[in-house]
Amino acid sequence: MSTTSSESFVRGQRLMLIFLVAMCIVVACVLSTETTMPTQNMSNKERAELREEARDMFYHAYNAYMQNAYPADELMPLSCKGRYRGVTPSRGDMDDILGNFSMTLVDTLDTLVLLGDFTEFDHAVKLVIREVQFDSDIIVSVFETNIRMVGGLLSAHILAEYLQKHADTMHWYKGELLEMSRELGYRLLPAFNTSTGIPHARVNLRLGMKDPMLKKSRETCTACAGTILLEFAALSRLTGDPIFEVRAHAAMDALWKLRHRGSDLMGTVLNVHSGDWVRRDSGVGAGIDSYYEYLFKSYVLLGDDKYLARFNRHYNAVMKYVSEGPMLLDVLMHRPHAKSKNFMDSLLAFWPGLQVLSGDLKPAVQTHEMLYQVMQMHTFIPEAFTVDFQIHWGQHPLRPEFIESTYFLYRATGDHHYLQVGKKALKTLQQHAKVSCGYAAVNDVRTGKHEDRMDSFVLSETIKYLFLLFSDPQDLIINVDEFVFTTEAHLLPLSIAQLGNATFSFRQTDEHNVLDFMRTCPSSNRLFPEKVRKPLRNFITGSCPRTTAGKRLSALDFQASNADHLRAVYDMGITMVSVGDRSQGKVRLFHSFYNAKSHEEGEMGLQFMQEMLELTKMQSINQLAQLQAVAYATDENSQDWIALMAGPSHFSPELTGDQFVEGDVILAKPLRACDESLENAEEAKGKVLVAERGDCTFVSKARLAQKVGAAALIVCDNVPGSSGETQPMFAMSGDGKDDVLIPVVFMYSMEFGKLSAVMQRRKQPLRVRVMQMVEFKRWQLAKEQRQNQTASVAQKPEKEL
Repeated sequence: MSTTSSESFVRGQRLMLIFLVAMCIVVACVLSTETTMPTQNMSNKERAELREEARDMFYHAYNAYMQNAYPADELMPLSCKGRYRGVTPSRGDMDDILGNFSMTLVDTLDTLVLLGDFTEFDHAVKLVIREVQFDSDIIVSVFETNIRMVGGLLSAHILAEYLQKHADTMHWYKGELLEMSRELGYRLLPAFNTSTGIPHARVNLRLGMKDPMLKKSRETCTACAGTILLEFAALSRLTGDPIFEVRAHAAMDALWKLRHRGSDLMGTVLNVHSGDWVRRDSGVGAGIDSYYEYLFKSYVLLGDDKYLARFNRHYNAVMKYVSEGPMLLDVLMHRPHAKSKNFMDSLLAFWPGLQVLSGDLKPAVQTHEMLYQVMQMHTFIPEAFTVDFQIHWGQHPLRPEFIESTYFLYRATGDHHYLQVGKKALKTLQQHAKVSCGYAAVNDVRTGKHEDRMDSFVLSETIKYLFLLFSDPQDLIINVDEFVFTTEAHLLPLSIAQLGNATFSFRQTDEHNVLDFMRTCPSSNRLFPEKVRKPLRNFITGSCPRTTAGKRLSALDFQASNADHLRAVYDMGITMVSVGDRSQGKVRLFHSFYNAKSHEEGEMGLQFMQEMLELTKMQSINQLAQLQAVAYATDENSQDWIALMAGPSHFSPELTGDQFVEGDVILAKPLRACDESLENAEEAKGKVLVAERGDCTFVSKARLAQKVGAAALIVCDNVPGSSGETQPMFAMSGDGKDDVLIPVVFMYSMEFGKLSAVMQRRKQPLRVRVMQMVEFKRWQLAKEQRQNQTASVAQKPEKEL
């Protein structure tokens, strides 16, 4: 095929794609207008007022940054000053996003254009050209620097040239931002020098990978390596320098080869040198989220349909294994029917928006509705929440993902419900996050306490999507439908595909089949969007309208994630009340005939409660069978022993029956035990080693303990105040490899605190036994029986002669 005909074919394919997406949106709009719309329609006047309020929010934050923080990377809104790398107290790995390159300003440039503020955009671009530089001896995140800085510079360059043509302004601009993005791209390229082609997570802006701090660099996340292509392809197409796009394609190809061939799922953390998976958890949230996004958007932007095929393969796997109704729960990529977490993180809120773009509206509506109810329940969507919607991690850094999905759902459906959702989100930010110097992240949604942090994405994404939600497309200076939004909401034009470095390759029959390329428009059963939301209304509280069940729900079949089940137990007169700290995820069931919908359902509720009691007893017995013990003598000369609770691991040998491991306890040095060796490796031989949770995986600590010859490993929790008395038993998961041959147990902080106190009191090393709790109880019982028998014999009078 000639170059000309090839380009024509690409354009034809892309036009067909745009036509299909448009048809999907039209179908959705038609369906939504034909259904009843209980949501109150928002007037044009109110929508305009909210748009202007979003504009005011932007300038409140932007001016606070420019007046109090610039040229720093971020604004610290509580102390009202800038955050500089190497000057402001370090936050550890979080500071890898900072490069002392005025990140918030660069990240925000294209938002100024969308707001129509060409004067400030002109001024800001001049500031960036004149004052921002990248020649710094600083280690930065490749992922964050790419999406925020390279993406910000490219989008601003594209819009500057757009304004030259369509707004008769900025005629002085000669492509300086593009040259800056090229320079920064070259500074990131050394990270790609790996045997797999998958980039390192971090790079030194001046020294590349020659920085001594990067010698041990070997791990990165799937999203970190898979969220490069849009920016690097645009950079290559605009500069004519192919190296960036070539490296980004190679990284995506390498990642695709690492998928699990049985499940088509990906893990979240991998070794960039060997390609081995370090964390095999697979979901759609933290560590993997934007990898899926860039697969689909690479197809849309570049016209290369292998990315559509890859996205569809992954998408089908996610919907098969990870999706649980409206919820999305991580599984193990190699054992996809096994859940690896009992909580969801807030980053998955982007998923409904991606589903909208790919044409799958029904699950998008469902998951978005679930997230909206979590937001209403906790004011903000917490950084992570459990399967019963209690708080797992309480932070909220004003993330944009939920608002982004709200925007795309409104654009696809025209349903004013999503305008009302956006209004709720906007008012919540105004009431709970606004401070005198910008907007402050929420440290804990339970208390509303603020954190001295305003990430650049608050301006580049969160407020941008709010403004777009309340704006009519015709009121914007640009037609956003002609652009692709990157994961940082930067705009890249669809016309980029017409530039050089053509990446189109027809469907590769050796790797994909025709089903991988199929994507249909939404079903036309008159269900979008209200009919999808209606069954989920009050999904979290279980107070939905009564739905007649076909058969009685048993306790064994009950699933808290099933909306029908929640409605059924409510109709039976059963209510669920949180017990203690919500973060523990414990609930208590109450049954009342008076709350039941009918006498028959009240009787079913009573039977359900009886079954639940029996089920709870069985589960307690099963948990007790798995519960481990760390036992020790009450003092150095005593025969009395005490046992502290410990949790098992899924990757180490199970101690059963009368099996136990005994040895002196010794603390690992360093305590986290994440280095290649231990400082006290010789002392640890034959001992029961203690390592603290954190910095690396449980199984990594176990392998190190085994390497130095320890008899067993105790992993102690790093969360102060945690206790097995108040929290469910914790079982440590591994990575699928069965190479750990020593027992490994987990102790919560309170239990380990007791053990630690005894260790400090003893003059000699404390000797412990690691064993099953059930076996310890049997051992103690047998010992007591022997003692009683001995005492009984001693007290028996001698036989008279």
